[in-house]
Amino acid sequence: MGADALVLDSVTHLPADAAGRAALCASHGGVYAAWYAARRGVSAVILHDAGVGREQAGIGGLAWLAERGVPGAAVGHMTARIGEGADMLVRGRLSFVNLPAAELGLAQGMAATDALRILAQAALPPADASGDMDEARREIEGAGRGGVRVIALDSNGLVASSDAGHIVVTGSHGGLLGGRPETAVKASVLAALYNDAGIGVDQAGISRLPALQERGIAGACVSCFSARIGDAMSTWQDGTISALNPLAAARGGRIGQSARELVAALLEHV
Repeated sequence: MGADALVLDSVTHLPADAAGRAALCASHGGVYAAWYAARRGVSAVILHDAGVGREQAGIGGLAWLAERGVPGAAVGHMTARIGEGADMLVRGRLSFVNLPAAELGLAQGMAATDALRILAQAALPPADASGDMDEARREIEGAGRGGVRVIALDSNGLVASSDAGHIVVTGSHGGLLGGRPETAVKASVLAALYNDAGIGVDQAGISRLPALQERGIAGACVSCFSARIGDAMSTWQDGTISALNPLAAARGGRIGQSARELVAALLEHV
């Protein structure tokens, strides 16, 4: 497929020398992921459709890329695991393709390995991501209790050591990166909420939950159809719980409650 092609578990793992290279990254296909890949100067990118979800947020980045002439595609969530680039390469089948990618011959149903080969051999120029687009981090005022804060993070990557003992509400998918338990969350938080990315094949979209359980952290995911993936405030304001680990259930969590209701239940045990 070309020696320069990149296969990564997340767009945030793109190296400094990514410019001008085609990449397959197992991040959701939202606008931020597309922008991040373009900012690194990739020539084309294949992402994960994350169940598509509310307002098609899981593939929102493809249109953003198309507006800038950058080929982009997404792998179907029922064909390969989100968060695992190697699995996407081996098993992934394209579910969505933007116009620049279609003009190169990419099509729905194509194997990801064939699609990446085409993109890598196309000798495309580096993408140009003008402007800035920062993921947001904010404390949700009035939501905490007993010294426990509730923090909204568009990305799980924004979790900091200072978040230990608090509740993080994220816009990230609920899948482990590369299947590695240590990637579930970087700090010993009290609880963590994610987007289920359509749950998908092998239940990859909620694979953080058992890893959080092992660390004594209550974990839950909201349905991708209830909240926009990549948007923590949508998780908080719109999210409906679709999966949770036993610790979250023991503290009052249940399928079908809102993210706000789950957080309130967890805080009753503080």
